[in-house]
Amino acid sequence: MEDWSLSIGLDVGGAGVARRRSSGVWSVLAEAQREQHRRVEAQRKAAAAQQRDHERAQREAQRAAARGEREALKAYQQQRDADAARRTAELDDRVAELRGVLAAGLAGPGFSLAEQSRGGQGAIPPFDPGPLGTPVPMPDQNWYLVPPLTGAQAYNPAARRQWEEQAAHARARFEYDWQAAWAAEQQRQRQLADYRTQYDAWATERHRLLAGQSTQAGRLEARLRAGEAAAVAEYFEAVIDWREDWPDDFPTDGETSWDADTRRLVVRWELPPFDVVPSVGRYRYVRSDDREDEVARPATQRKEIYREVLAQCALRVLAEVFRADTGGLISSVGLNGVVVAPDPATGQEGDRCLLAVEVDRETFAGLALDRVAPLDCLLEALGGRLSARPEKADTVAAIPAAATSAVDGDEPDLFAMDPIEFEKLIAELFRRRGFRTSTTARSGDEGVDVLAEDPDPITGGKIVIQAKRYRHTVSPSAVRDLESTMRRQGANRGILVTTSGFGPGSRKHAAGQPLTLVDGPMLLTLLREHGLPGRLGPAEIPAQRAEEPAAVELAPGQNTVLPDGEVRVRFRAGGADADLTLLLLDTGGKVRADEDFVFYHQPTAENGAVTLEPGDGSATVRTARLPAAIHRVAISVNLDADTDATCADLVDPTVELASGPARWLFRPPTDPAISAMLVAELYRHPADGWKLRAVGQGWSDGLAGLARDHGVEVE
Repeated sequence: MEDWSLSIGLDVGGAGVARRRSSGVWSVLAEAQREQHRRVEAQRKAAAAQQRDHERAQREAQRAAARGEREALKAYQQQRDADAARRTAELDDRVAELRGVLAAGLAGPGFSLAEQSRGGQGAIPPFDPGPLGTPVPMPDQNWYLVPPLTGAQAYNPAARRQWEEQAAHARARFEYDWQAAWAAEQQRQRQLADYRTQYDAWATERHRLLAGQSTQAGRLEARLRAGEAAAVAEYFEAVIDWREDWPDDFPTDGETSWDADTRRLVVRWELPPFDVVPSVGRYRYVRSDDREDEVARPATQRKEIYREVLAQCALRVLAEVFRADTGGLISSVGLNGVVVAPDPATGQEGDRCLLAVEVDRETFAGLALDRVAPLDCLLEALGGRLSARPEKADTVAAIPAAATSAVDGDEPDLFAMDPIEFEKLIAELFRRRGFRTSTTARSGDEGVDVLAEDPDPITGGKIVIQAKRYRHTVSPSAVRDLESTMRRQGANRGILVTTSGFGPGSRKHAAGQPLTLVDGPMLLTLLREHGLPGRLGPAEIPAQRAEEPAAVELAPGQNTVLPDGEVRVRFRAGGADADLTLLLLDTGGKVRADEDFVFYHQPTAENGAVTLEPGDGSATVRTARLPAAIHRVAISVNLDADTDATCADLVDPTVELASGPARWLFRPPTDPAISAMLVAELYRHPADGWKLRAVGQGWSDGLAGLARDHGVEVE
């Protein structure tokens, strides 16, 4: 690898701290490879299970045929012993793999930015069908033959009838088993064809990722030469994320923070859970009962293996980092090994730090990792800390991350940023990505906010960038306008950057076109990658979760009395973009006027009795301030009318409601036939006052149908 660290020395921009979360092309590429490996393993396990089922059926046939035949019964029992031994060997192989985590890491290739830029690391393996490539064995008719009668028995009519019945039963059993084996073989062939289709799709996607990897590596090298602290953090995160040869069921998620002033890198690495160590120690066949028993692995042995696995993971990650730092950029590395598990005090899931270690370059260079005892090395040679009971997720004190960046608490809200400043920020973002950029004058810009030029002589050219500070979903018309502007400017690519999101219609129009859509979350990720500040909406205040009562989940139609005169509503969902709307209704279920319709263009009603925050999907209803004429407040969710999205495009939609100390959750149905849904309603009850009801009913014609049915005039 080219010694880029020597060219930038120890001055990496003087920017203090850079933090990095997994989002680079290397982690994506590695995860794609790991996902393919998981698919291969799932296919292997499915084929093995199918083979075991078939073998079990054959053993039953053998056992039935072996009754009374000593030699046949002995062969059957020997086969069962061999099966138990084979399964025990698989357990031993798994334990050997766990104990070899460090050795596998040391034997594998180190990360090379030069190789990545040439696309040389991460080759595509040829198709391997594994167990699916082996046909299902068909039963042998000789297993089912009934020995002929001999001597006087051959002339005994009763014995003859019994023999004929046994022979007929054996023939029927053979035919049944043959049909079962034939069906299993047909299923194997179908699974093989499906697996080949999956492999071909994966290989195509991997080709695409490898091409992107080469481009990304070249840009990262340029940013490293320019001395960007964020590039250093990104480089070392790529180092720890790119390896694909961790054992199955191991998480491979790492984050890094880099302090340029102290030349200190801190890594957060997710460790495997305790259940990666098999709880079964061996299998044995019990001849007297003709059954297979599981023999538990001793608890002390299982815990000892797990502690060793954790130590090996830590040493392997540290080795990867120092091996990739060929220019001596790093002075020290801190590593926090965590599992994601519930906190026993609060019940909330979060990081539980099981091990922590910090080591300087000189100390680590003095280790012979291929000969160390991992636990002794971690705890004694490096002075690390390891949980006394990692299987219980008991924690140790974590290594402090690099000092908080000065801009962390004062990042600008992109929604509230001046439009010109926002355009300058976008221009700076793309400049740091290696483009030559310039902003346009506000008047006469012909729909162009930023002009960029990619200097690459093969893939480069003129790029038109539009920057839109929107809170609402960008309509497909904006994407069409960008395409027209791009062609009018003679550009070969167009990029639309927004603080909000895009619906399926916009993404469908951009598909296959030289257009790139960057939504709010992606924009924040890019800003973080390149050391630029920015947030979407107000800075969050940590919630006091331990003091909040648990939320009650409501079923459709379920109602409850509201304990307070103020109701707070929030709608959350992934996938398609959706908006929260509210309607103030009279006794007939209609609005009195259009002013009773609260949505993103009209976010308040009744002098603030109902307020909507369109940017974060929340609303507040102050029932005590509603006039007597209002008997219901309908709370609804609607998808973008300019797209073909339906409620089926929402991922895990949830309505959260709170009144006083009480909290409720409602998970509305994801119905593909509707694009606007009444999720809940507040209504007056003559005896109980204001009540809440979960609903979950909708309209196929979206917001227009919802509004029309409640008396809003729709043009």
